[in-house]
Amino acid sequence: MKQTLQLRVSQHLALTPQLQQSIRLLQLSTLELHQELEQMLSDNPLLERMDDPLDHSVRLLSDGAISAAPSTPSSSTESEGDTRTDTPDDLGGAGTGEDAAPAGDADWSFDDVARTSKAPEDDNARPQLEAHETTLREHLLEQLSVTVDNRRDRALVELLIDALDDNGYLEESLGEILSRLPEELEIEMDELLVALKLLQSFDPAGVGARDASECLAIQIRRMEKVPFVTRRMALTLVENHLELFAQREFNKLKKILDCDDEDLREAQAVIKRCNPHPGAAYAGDVSDYVVPDVIVKRAKHGWQVSLNRDVMPKLRVNAMYANILKQSKGEGSLSSQLQEAKWLIKNMRQRFDTILRVAEAIVDRQRNFFSHGEVAMRPLVLREIADTLGLHESTISRVTTQKYMLTPHGMFELKYFFGSHVATEAGGEASSTAIRALIKQLIGAEDPKHPFSDSKITDMLAEQGMVVARRTVAKYREALKIPPVNLRKSL
Repeated sequence: MKQTLQLRVSQHLALTPQLQQSIRLLQLSTLELHQELEQMLSDNPLLERMDDPLDHSVRLLSDGAISAAPSTPSSSTESEGDTRTDTPDDLGGAGTGEDAAPAGDADWSFDDVARTSKAPEDDNARPQLEAHETTLREHLLEQLSVTVDNRRDRALVELLIDALDDNGYLEESLGEILSRLPEELEIEMDELLVALKLLQSFDPAGVGARDASECLAIQIRRMEKVPFVTRRMALTLVENHLELFAQREFNKLKKILDCDDEDLREAQAVIKRCNPHPGAAYAGDVSDYVVPDVIVKRAKHGWQVSLNRDVMPKLRVNAMYANILKQSKGEGSLSSQLQEAKWLIKNMRQRFDTILRVAEAIVDRQRNFFSHGEVAMRPLVLREIADTLGLHESTISRVTTQKYMLTPHGMFELKYFFGSHVATEAGGEASSTAIRALIKQLIGAEDPKHPFSDSKITDMLAEQGMVVARRTVAKYREALKIPPVNLRKSL
C-alpha cells in the first residue's frame, strides 16, 4: 500500500475563545455573571467598571494631588446603562478617560467632597452589621440557665437539646440516648424522662416532642381559654386519631367520638392553632431574592420591554494602560489583555441585546397574558422564538434559563412563558399554563364541604371546550401543590 499526500478543502465549525466566552456569558444568571465579571476584573488590569461604588470617593493621584472627580466619562460621551468602551482611533480599543488627566489642587475643594459624600441621615452612612439571629439551641440554653441549678440535671437537659433537629423534635429515642452514655455515670431512664419533661416545658411550645402527636398535645395542654370539653376532644384527636384527622375522615371521627359537627369543628379550630414545627422559626433560613433582568410596563401603544439597568455592568478599558499601549504602539504583554477586554465588552453587550430581543418576542406573543393573566396564556415553544429571531433553539434555551422578567402580574422566569398545548373542541389549542390557571380558579371557587373531584374538574373543563384527560388534571393539580379531594374537604 503506497502512502500519498492529499490536499482537501472542507468547512467545519470552530469554537473560538471569543465564541466560547459569548456562550458562557449568555447562560449565566445575573448573580453568576457578576461573580464571573469580578474574577475577570481581577485578572485583567485593562478592564475596569465605570459603575464602581468607589468612583465618587477621594482619590490620591500619582503626583500626590487629591482628586474627588468621578472617573466615569461625561454624559455627553456615554449613554446611560450601556456596556461600552471609549477608544482612540489609533488603538482601536484603549480608552482615554478622565483618569488620564491628572487633577491639580485647584480642581479639588471640600465642597466637592461634601457633595459626593453620603448624607448624615442616610441609613448607610455608617457600616451596618447584620444582627445575630438566635438559634433554637441558644434560645433553649438561655431558659435552662435560669431554670435549673443542679449541674447533673442541667447536663441531661443540655444533652437532649443537642439531640433536637431543626424542627424541635427529638431525633433519637431515650433508649438510644441512654445506651450511648457511660455506665459509670449511673444515669437511669427516669432521670432522662424528668429532663425531657423539663425541656418540653420550655418555649416554644411543643419543643422536645418525639412525634407530631406529642408535639400537638403539648401545645394544646398549654393553650389558655379553651373549654374543658373542647380541649379533651382535641387531645383525643391528636393522641389517638391523628391519622384519621389528617385524612379528613370526619364521618368516622364523629362515630368514634360520638359528637356532632359543631363539637368536631371547635376541636379542629384548636388543633389548627398549633404549630407542628415549633423550631422552624429559629432555623435561620435566608431568603433568596431574584433580581429581574427585564422589566415589562404598560405603555400608551401596548407593552414596553426594557432591560434592568441596575444589573448591567458598565465596562471600559483602563485609560492609563491605554496610554502605555499607545506609546508602545500596541507591543508588549498588555496587547493580548487589551484584546480580551474588548471581547468581553462586546460579548457583554451582545448578551443583554439577545436577552432583550428574546424578551420582546415573548411579550409580543403573550400579549393576552399581560392583559388578562394566566388564563389567557397561549402555547409557545422554543422553536417559534428561534425562527422569529434567526437564532438556534439552544441559544433561546440559554437565554431563558435563570433570567427573570418583572411584570404587572409578578416575577417570572422567561421559561415560564413556554408551555405545551392542549387541544380544544373547536380545533384550536390551549396552553397548559392556562389549563392550570383554570383548575386553580375552579378549586378556589368550590364549596369546601363538597369539593370537586378530578373527574368533575375534567367535565367542567370539557364544558369550556378543553379536552383534558382526568390523569392530566391530576398531574396539573399536583404540580400546583393542591391536595386531592378528600384532603380538601372540611366540616
